Amino acid sequence: MQTTVTFKKIDPSSSLKSYVQKKLEKFDRLLESPAEAHVVLSVEKIRHIAEITLTCDKLKIHAKEDSEVMYASIDALMDKVKSQINKHKEKIKKHMSGNKHSIKNDADALVSEEDVPETSASDQIIIETIDYKPMDVEDAAVELNSGKQSFFVFNNARTEQLNVLYKHNNGKLGLIQPRG
Repeated sequence: MQTTVTFKKIDPSSSLKSYVQKKLEKFDRLLESPAEAHVVLSVEKIRHIAEITLTCDKLKIHAKEDSEVMYASIDALMDKVKSQINKHKEKIKKHMSGNKHSIKNDADALVSEEDVPETSASDQIIIETIDYKPMDVEDAAVELNSGKQSFFVFNNARTEQLNVLYKHNNGKLGLIQPRG
């Protein structure tokens, strides 16, 4: 790993520099490709600040920690960087695995699901209660556009029936109403 250590308002110390490099060497095995780290160590009154910018392919991490002792700041900084690298790796792993499956996998899943005891449907359903009031479709459209939700449930004032107004992917609005 290419490492650059910069000292601001502090005397350059070879022991601090070697401590940072030793800590950063552990990240080489976590990262798949060569990385570049720029570490800035500075002191402001009693605060010892350690800051890092780590760049590796598509991953760019910037972290900053401070404490009363420089070594403690460096340790806290390295813990933060390690958690960010692990979080990035988990995100990539989760993205790469995905929920992709084929028709063959569906047939295999049907066979294997027979062996597994079923969980009740009530465990998988989240019940939310809403208050709905009689209004026109135009008023419901205004309500839908003013909120963050993708649908709006209301009692249609003309038909006195429960309706659902929702947003299409193309930006238009759709209305669901019962027959009869």
